[in-house]
Amino acid sequence: MNSVQVIAIEGLPLSKKDDNIGQLLVSATKKQGIQLQERDIIVVTHVFVSKAEGNVVNLDTIKPSERAFEIAKQTNKDPALVEVILQEAKEIVKIGSNSIITETKSGTISANSGVDRSNVLGERNVVPLPKDPNKSAHNIRTEIKQLTGVNVAVIISDTHGRPFRIGEINVAIGVAGIKPIRDRRGEKDLFGYTLRIKQTAIADELASTAELVIGQASEGIPAAIIRGYTAYQVDENIATDKLIRSKEKDLFR
Repeated sequence: MNSVQVIAIEGLPLSKKDDNIGQLLVSATKKQGIQLQERDIIVVTHVFVSKAEGNVVNLDTIKPSERAFEIAKQTNKDPALVEVILQEAKEIVKIGSNSIITETKSGTISANSGVDRSNVLGERNVVPLPKDPNKSAHNIRTEIKQLTGVNVAVIISDTHGRPFRIGEINVAIGVAGIKPIRDRRGEKDLFGYTLRIKQTAIADELASTAELVIGQASEGIPAAIIRGYTAYQVDENIATDKLIRSKEKDLFR
């Protein structure tokens, strides 16, 4: 029988600078009576990872630029927050009435460069994305392997909006040990037709699946295990840049 389990990793503390995420995850699963298995997929929120990496910014330490003040007026945002958003951005894609869509330095297209104000202690503190999400995922995966002897895949997730759709979903911004795209071009459908454009973004699908049990608000659950999805390909080299459509092919830019 084909089935997939989504298991919340409970009992994790609020992460802080210099925490070892791999150790925290392994310790929490053991306390929960869960034994990690080969080909489990662990999804972790970017805020949990960024805080452990010390990537937290106090807005009172930021001196806004003239550009930040201009955009702050357009978007009704704190100029210091806008400055952090600009510092995290490689390019501004669009400025709306209350959001700034950017291409981040790590390549993702995000509202406000992915800078988050939730689940961080201190009213003036914000959390940017990890500096190198794929490296962060790799480090977590390596630590789990060293502690348990088990090969898992790791996905670092973030919440994104979508063109033409209300509501947000989780997407993958960093991956390790998993090929993020399942390329089905060349396969046959039920009627024998050859698939020509079918490429499934499984890393994004898995990130959204995990969000069903990950708590974004008061639940305090920043990570989950997806178990039973064995169709993914293990890959040590593929990164999330494979998920990003080139500017030339993007109809929305």
